Amino acid sequence: MKNNIKAIFEDSARVRDSFLASGVENLIDVILLLVDVIRRGDKIMLFGNGGSAADAQHIAAEFVNRYRIERRPLPALALTTDTSILTAIGNDYDFNDIFAKQIMALGRAGDAAIGISTSGGSENVNRALRQARELGVATIGIGGPPDSEMKNYCDQYLCVYGAPTPRIQETHLIIAHTIVELIDTKLFGSI
Repeated sequence: MKNNIKAIFEDSARVRDSFLASGVENLIDVILLLVDVIRRGDKIMLFGNGGSAADAQHIAAEFVNRYRIERRPLPALALTTDTSILTAIGNDYDFNDIFAKQIMALGRAGDAAIGISTSGGSENVNRALRQARELGVATIGIGGPPDSEMKNYCDQYLCVYGAPTPRIQETHLIIAHTIVELIDTKLFGSI
């Protein structure tokens, strides 16, 4: 069992290090983009499915409540939380519209939309990113393979690939935590 545990940790570190070697410049661009969004008083909308839905909620909470320092709440919301909206859209229209319709209702030029998908192929996430672009909302993908469909709809695309879904999700979480921490540093000083 020790070998299994060690292999899981090593695989997670490999995926993280692979992203760091190729994606750090894009990550900096994402952080600076989101700093500008917040400075203007615009908002960040996050969405995804399954574990990525939980990540969207987690990161929205880090923005709105606090991360590591006491500071004012930052404008972010997860589009994954209102079961009445999600089920109404899924029932009356299509599950693939559950985020796009919310973007239509809530998104404004100057906002940012962050879609999260380990495969980069989630149709409801990609549809929302397309809708966001039409509205002049900055689009960010925290995704999977570099050639995924999601990349086509993103102003900034952070790709994590070459591993099973759990290892990708682990790297997605450190990416998201890094975004929040460095936004706090840029806006409020050192942590």
